Amino acid sequence: MVSADVLALGFTKQGDEKIEITGSPRVVAAIEKFYEINLIDEVAFFQPTGKAGELFEIPVLHKDSTVDRLFLVAVGDGSLTSLRAAGAALGRKVRGKAIELVSLLAQSRAEIRAHGVSILLGAYTWNLKTGKPAEIATIALATKDSASVAEASVIARALYTARDLIHTPSNIKNPLWIAQEAKKIAEEKGLAISVLAGKELARFGGLRAVGNSSPKPGPRFIELTYIPKGKSRSAAALPHVVIVGKGITFDTGGVSLKRPYEFMTAMKSDMAGAAAALAVISAMPELQPQVKVTVLMMCAENALSGTAQRPSDVLTQYDGTTVEIINTDAEGRLVLADGLGYAVENLDPDYLFDIATLTGHATLGLGRQYAALYTRDEKLARELVAIGEASGERVWHMPLVDDYKDSLESDVADINHDASKGNYTAGSVTAALYLEHFVGDTRWVHLDIAGTGRSETDSGENIKGGTGFGVRFFIDWLLSLS
Repeated sequence: MVSADVLALGFTKQGDEKIEITGSPRVVAAIEKFYEINLIDEVAFFQPTGKAGELFEIPVLHKDSTVDRLFLVAVGDGSLTSLRAAGAALGRKVRGKAIELVSLLAQSRAEIRAHGVSILLGAYTWNLKTGKPAEIATIALATKDSASVAEASVIARALYTARDLIHTPSNIKNPLWIAQEAKKIAEEKGLAISVLAGKELARFGGLRAVGNSSPKPGPRFIELTYIPKGKSRSAAALPHVVIVGKGITFDTGGVSLKRPYEFMTAMKSDMAGAAAALAVISAMPELQPQVKVTVLMMCAENALSGTAQRPSDVLTQYDGTTVEIINTDAEGRLVLADGLGYAVENLDPDYLFDIATLTGHATLGLGRQYAALYTRDEKLARELVAIGEASGERVWHMPLVDDYKDSLESDVADINHDASKGNYTAGSVTAALYLEHFVGDTRWVHLDIAGTGRSETDSGENIKGGTGFGVRFFIDWLLSLS
């Protein structure tokens, strides 16, 4: 018998159907014989519904085993979604406890990744409490597929990186701090990095307009690059993917103060797009996809001060487009537009993505379970929707409605940035149309993660706060390119 505190097994029960214990019949029989227990009878005692993630704790005792409990967790229909729910339930059960857990629920590569990552996400904790350090559970999967376990561990660590960045309070987390954290990761992982600040940002009109309202150290433009081992720095033969992440370390709304006040309290997570992008590239050296990846982190604090941009100001984005400012709380698209313009002019991407907690409108139709995905490339959209379903980070392909473009017109500049000329109310769509102005003829995809990037409750895979949405999605897609 394995050395652990707890063994986790799965069970199924669909409607009035009988209870079944999943996994290898030989292993299940051995466990029952060893502990002199009938697992089906034990589960039946609780009158289970069979809903994925339903969990029962059964005490066991044997003089030759350290295991003192079994967790029987429902795996629903056995799909990856159900295995994720089961994994999250197990993770939350051992969260903050010094427990050794071995799960017997996953066998195939896809199951190991889905279930293993979700256990670790359910077990995630973050706080700045003083005193006794939080206890940490030890989690293992009972499988001989060590490569898949290692891959799941890499993905989970990347998600932890994103979540740690998002949860860090904004009195600590300013653009300079983000740059320093990115440098640490780059040094550890062997990634190329450059950081621009001050006068080096002269062409980044959107980033400066948003970030110059904050106390020093001011905005930062962070560029990281991954090249697979054995490839030259140019890596011309490889597909080149550029990911631009919104990195607003706190968003007051600026002069157009965010209202009501409650909307502002979660704004330390307004850099979730940049956090996800950094986490993705941090996993590349270990996963080694045959793709060149560049991440651009557009970091600023949207504060309120005497140097803040004002409604009616006109700024010039990186590509030379003049923009009339209407609402200073629509700041994310301004920093992203600079990043997109920089990528088009300097990086020659085969694929150009941006990811941002951009608009509250994205949650109106999709809630918090789907991110809004915008692109003109129908084939790529279908591929990405499938990747989202498989990765557990679902996206919905939204329309770029050309009829709404006139809302971006301006009397004094090339365009206005918040679609104030129209009354279409489709704020997520018009924000995407604004960004599209800066992407040229690249294969561009916009991800609005305002709904999925943070959780309002402590449940399932997520604690209240940043989710790390986008990390699994991008990693799985980048691996698919190999």
